[in-house]
Amino acid sequence: MKLLSNLLLVFLLILGTLALLPLLSMGVAAVCAVLVFAVWVLPIWIIATSDKTTGFEKIAWLLAMVCLSWFAWVFYFFLAPLKPKRHYYYYE
Repeated sequence: MKLLSNLLLVFLLILGTLALLPLLSMGVAAVCAVLVFAVWVLPIWIIATSDKTTGFEKIAWLLAMVCLSWFAWVFYFFLAPLKPKRHYYYYE
């Protein structure tokens, strides 16, 4: 009788695991989707918060980032800023 109850318990555990498998796979898929979205948004965040460029040049880089994706991000690290910054000196 003990063997039969143990077999029934193992069967129910396997059945319960199979029933939870779709929920677990949905959770893994949701985590993967969040990670992919974060990787996609990360370059935009880096360009938006960077001090290398300002004004219209930053907007142009962000638009290039949205339209061209990773290529613009790589170019941003190698080429930005396109124009040198002007330094103003004030003498009294």
